[in-house]
Amino acid sequence: MTRIELFKQHLQEKKAVKIIAGIDNFDIENIKKVVTAAQFASAVDICAKEEIVKEIRSMTELPLFVSSIVPEELVRAIDLGADAVELGNFDVLYKKGISFTAEDVLKLTKETIELMGDREYFFSVTIPGCIAVSEQIELARKLEDLGVDLIQTEGHFSNEKPSEGARGLVERAELTIANTIELARNVEIPIMTATGINPTTAPLAFAAGASAIGVGSCINKMNSEISMIATVKSLVEIADKNAVKVFELV
Repeated sequence: MTRIELFKQHLQEKKAVKIIAGIDNFDIENIKKVVTAAQFASAVDICAKEEIVKEIRSMTELPLFVSSIVPEELVRAIDLGADAVELGNFDVLYKKGISFTAEDVLKLTKETIELMGDREYFFSVTIPGCIAVSEQIELARKLEDLGVDLIQTEGHFSNEKPSEGARGLVERAELTIANTIELARNVEIPIMTATGINPTTAPLAFAAGASAIGVGSCINKMNSEISMIATVKSLVEIADKNAVKVFELV
């Protein structure tokens, strides 16, 4: 079984866990720690910087996603050995004043597909969390028609400080989970829930209809490699429990 086929199997079983190093994370030592911690996950997601893609590809057999908003970088990543590409992970860019419309995402998706030509690749696209739900649904349907393999939801953080404790964790994930519910009701394409996902909120994402979760800051911001590994294991255990529940319902 190829690397990406294993990820697809986890998607089908609704237990995929993707660990995200960060679209704007160019700290190779931090990325290596994230990738090492992600050894129990379904996939890892890194930036599109060429030397980083090469180095990470050489150190892991995990399915490797590369994220970018530049179609040419996504194509190059596949040529460098990435198994999948992610058009998006936009949430980190909002803080820089960069936003995306449904039309922007659709245009970039079509450009990427055209540039890829006959290359074999797995294609995931992020639905901007800042656009209206009706636009998200319409965009998701168009992406499905284009043959995109996976859509990733996100939240859009407000400037308000979240509450403390578990309530704050749920508040941060509230929008992306709500978006997951709406999209799961309207498209057949698998959905990955990202933004604010951690061991507290991961069960809510799967309950909302996600086939996968994308986890970034709760791993890549940690200082301890032991804590990183422990958190990934916890997330995988949660995902496995969801897969068992789904199996029992079939």
